[in-house]
Amino acid sequence: MTRAVFTLPDLGEGLQEAEIVAWHVAPGDHVVADQPIVSVETEKAVVEVPSPQAGRIAEIFAAAGQKVRVGAPLLRFVEGAEADTGAVVGSLPQGAAPPRPVAAAPTATPAIAAMPAARARAQALGLDLATLRGSGPGGTITLADVEAAAGSRGEELRGVRLAMARNMAAFRDSVAPTTVCDDADVTGWAPDAEVTLRLARAVAAGCRAAPSLNAWLEGEPPLRRLHAAVDLGIAVDTGDGLFVPVLRDVGGRDDAALRADFAALKAAVRSRAAPPAMLRGATVTLSNFGTMGGRYAALAVVPPQVAILGAGRIDARPAVHDGALAVRRLLPLSLTFDHRAVTGGEAARFLAAAIAELEKSE
Repeated sequence: MTRAVFTLPDLGEGLQEAEIVAWHVAPGDHVVADQPIVSVETEKAVVEVPSPQAGRIAEIFAAAGQKVRVGAPLLRFVEGAEADTGAVVGSLPQGAAPPRPVAAAPTATPAIAAMPAARARAQALGLDLATLRGSGPGGTITLADVEAAAGSRGEELRGVRLAMARNMAAFRDSVAPTTVCDDADVTGWAPDAEVTLRLARAVAAGCRAAPSLNAWLEGEPPLRRLHAAVDLGIAVDTGDGLFVPVLRDVGGRDDAALRADFAALKAAVRSRAAPPAMLRGATVTLSNFGTMGGRYAALAVVPPQVAILGAGRIDARPAVHDGALAVRRLLPLSLTFDHRAVTGGEAARFLAAAIAELEKSE
């Protein structure tokens, strides 16, 4: 069934609006069904929106940089006899019928190492990528590089940073945060220890000892839901803001499976290609902020979760070991929990079990 006006579809996750990053078509262009026609940025990722049908574009309603509500018009298709004639713009989806031959289009601009989101944002801002210096791996241009070049640091918050600001403001008055801290002696770790995997195993051990921390607290009056599997949200810092992809069932799978999944999560987040399903459903969160600095922290619990474990910087410090003072490698831990759902005793048992797991020699 064809329709004249195409509106911004529901992109999931309860998102109500998106910002136009770049159009891939223009009025007069012909498209086929499922061909990407526009890139939009949500609170979660940069998403390509496909065409719902074949046809020729008559009019585009939203410009790059404009925020559009779900259900608002994006474009209008030509109606009538000339609606389905013309050349296809861009690449056809796999399996689509080839269009009639047309004159060759001009060659694309020379390849420049840039993340897709950075490329789309630069196009929207009218920036030449060739003039930018990339801070990513191998000199790849990131979205943060584009925003910095455009002088956007002082402009209104957008995308992930806007979502973070809204979420922190919304959660500020709905949680009773309490933090307990301790150290784990990790002197017995191998030099090449996989810190994130060790910490994930520690969270799983903590949840086995105190299941109330692997829970959601929702509704009014509050309803607590305990989870059997530990789906661990892992905070990943990027130039575009903080993302928390979810490593599934950390207590029920082996290291090889977790290692492969975590590598895939990081790659998807840093390329801004993480699908919504990858960023939802965490039952408890881990923040390994010590890779950047800091020892202890009172972290933010994000409802409906009730706990977050923070790992600080590992340092060599004096400590008593086997009854004598020695220099040991200590890992600072900060457990912040929602005191509405978790007692102090439960938090202490969680932390003790996590430390016991971390102090196992490799």
